[in-house]
Amino acid sequence: MWMETLKRYIQNQSQWMIHADADGRGFFLKNEQESFMRKKQMYTDRKAFIVNNQANGSVLRTTETEDKIHVDYLVHYSFLIKHGFDFYVEEMSQERRAIFFQDGEMKSDEPVNAEGNYRELPKIERENESIAPTKGGYDRLAAVRYAERWWNTFNPAYKSFENDCTNYISQSIHAGGIPMTPQSIKSKGWWMRNNSWSYSWSVANALRWYLSGSKSSLQAQEKSSAHLLLPGDVICYDFDGDGHYQHTTIVVAKDPSGEPLVNAHTTNSRMRYWGYEDSTAYTKRIQYKFFHIL
Repeated sequence: MWMETLKRYIQNQSQWMIHADADGRGFFLKNEQESFMRKKQMYTDRKAFIVNNQANGSVLRTTETEDKIHVDYLVHYSFLIKHGFDFYVEEMSQERRAIFFQDGEMKSDEPVNAEGNYRELPKIERENESIAPTKGGYDRLAAVRYAERWWNTFNPAYKSFENDCTNYISQSIHAGGIPMTPQSIKSKGWWMRNNSWSYSWSVANALRWYLSGSKSSLQAQEKSSAHLLLPGDVICYDFDGDGHYQHTTIVVAKDPSGEPLVNAHTTNSRMRYWGYEDSTAYTKRIQYKFFHIL
């Protein structure tokens, strides 16, 4: 019975995403309902809209107790977006956990790993010596190709994390030809090797700090606004506006207005509008850092 309930729930979500209004109900959680309404408004403000969408789910595992059934499942959303004369597909994939009563009624549904919940603030050190940027330059196309290839899965050549956003961005930059630094101390450099890694490779706040003044092989220039970025560049997010950055994305394209569309991990996202107003972690205090990789 719970399987039919879950199917109807996902189908209703898909329909509501196209026809949503202020009184509609698409998600179990209020904050997810509100975040999608912000997404709809964001499209309106950009003079874009969702032409069509598709939602598909697959069950990963189930656990049954005396009176409840716990179901972990993966849901994949695809949105066909029309912006001016252009069309593109935005995608999002998320692991979720639903709990059902034995009669099939849904008790709860929530993401296994919600955006913006992870906070780690390690101290890292700057390099003392300057290193010239990579000879031949940063291959932005290669970085974007990597980000597109692995946006919804993990590359087995690297360790993966529950909160994988910054690890994924570091891998994409590295695929663009930026070499890792030779350090083996977590607080120094930018690297992953021998089942170990630097904080700057895997932690959002550490990478933000590292990019703001690195003199290593990975160097960046901070820009004043998102539209100045190019594919292969990086955006860092401080959802609460308290100076601690919790998320990182990579620019993979520009929309018809010249604004970045980004890919990300944790809530796996492809061609998502850079502002993240549609995130449950979003607040009006949000701050961004825009980094142009050199």
